[in-house]
Amino acid sequence: MKIALASWNRKKFGGVETYLDTVIPGLVRAGHELAHLCEVALPAERAAIGLPPGTPVWCGDDLGSGEILARLAAWQPTVIFDHGLRDPALEDALLRLAPTVFYTHDYYGACISGAKSFAFPHTRPCGCAFSWRCLARFYPRRCGGLNPVTMARLYRHEMGRLARLRRYGAIVVGSEHMRRELLRQGLEPKRVRMLVPPIVDQVERRAARGAATSTRKEWRLLFAGRMVHLKGGELLLQALPLAAAALQRPLRLVMAGDGPARAGWEMIAERMTTGRRDLTVEFPGWLEAAASAEVVARSDLLVMPSLWPEPFGLAGLEAGFAGVPSVAFAVGGIPEWLIDGQNGHLAPGDPPTVAGLAAAIVRSLADAAHHAELSRGARAATGRFSLVPHVDQLIEVFEEARARRDDRVQRMRERSPERAAAGGIAE
Repeated sequence: MKIALASWNRKKFGGVETYLDTVIPGLVRAGHELAHLCEVALPAERAAIGLPPGTPVWCGDDLGSGEILARLAAWQPTVIFDHGLRDPALEDALLRLAPTVFYTHDYYGACISGAKSFAFPHTRPCGCAFSWRCLARFYPRRCGGLNPVTMARLYRHEMGRLARLRRYGAIVVGSEHMRRELLRQGLEPKRVRMLVPPIVDQVERRAARGAATSTRKEWRLLFAGRMVHLKGGELLLQALPLAAAALQRPLRLVMAGDGPARAGWEMIAERMTTGRRDLTVEFPGWLEAAASAEVVARSDLLVMPSLWPEPFGLAGLEAGFAGVPSVAFAVGGIPEWLIDGQNGHLAPGDPPTVAGLAAAIVRSLADAAHHAELSRGARAATGRFSLVPHVDQLIEVFEEARARRDDRVQRMRERSPERAAAGGIAE
């Protein structure tokens, strides 16, 4: 099968690229031929998504959309696997060109702002289906600011995305939470498939994780991700003093990553730790895979304080390869893999609170024997997220999408031979 992968970015920037970097080796080992089309390759210093030598790569930065489409058409893909493009015209063209499957990594076509959360009077997950009623909530809940022009633009944009979703041969989601979300938008159940995402240990882990937690003087916590308000870093910093007081043991927090909220979080951390010996906060910035693995291996607990309903949350399972349990708010798809008391602890997520997060941290670390059980549970939890079954199920979805398109073509030929001969058949 010839599979064209479509994504916004060529570089490893976030969850989309992490997924592609994981699944590509499985597709190649299964004997499939790949190509990759993208719109940008940013930032320049980041590593690119891994592809076999000789794989065609067409990037809008270099070629433009017209040339990308010409080269893709000449390559004749069996199926296009789309992971979210910024250009609606390019997405429309792909839908006309070949059977197309969409992987929804976020709330594409399901939220006026994409954040699926209210900002006022405090940040909390939004449980509303996307519709015209979002216009009435936009101002009172501060869903996306206060500008009416922005509100209208965002609404039209997401409505267009929802309309395009209905044209895909199939839609893949990584959690039942996201499947329910799309079904609430009126999408056909037979076209929305939940496939457990693959988690692959891409860095060899050291057997030893440093000094035993029962004898080490401090507990080591880790935050890893993009530093924006909805990732909850400010609440995590505010929870540290409460957790340290309850545990009666120093805490060291490493906040790995970068983003627009970093400067503000650094200021909070500096004020909070000044004059205290029981709290240490470090900001090492973005870490490449090997350095990230080292930091995880030295950690006792990964904290994912996301305030918005994460579609899944891969970081927690990835930390599980090193036996590091997780703490997170019970939002979005996180409770589907983070089982309270087994591989970490959940804090109430509606609304998310500083006290709730601190209590979950304390439950994870207060007893060394319980923490050891959570560590074993974290390792065990990674086992059901293997690559081979995911690839097998993914190929089934591709075949179904191709069969649906073939059926549609046949029906169109029977009804209107002239239109079918002219092309432009979309789902």
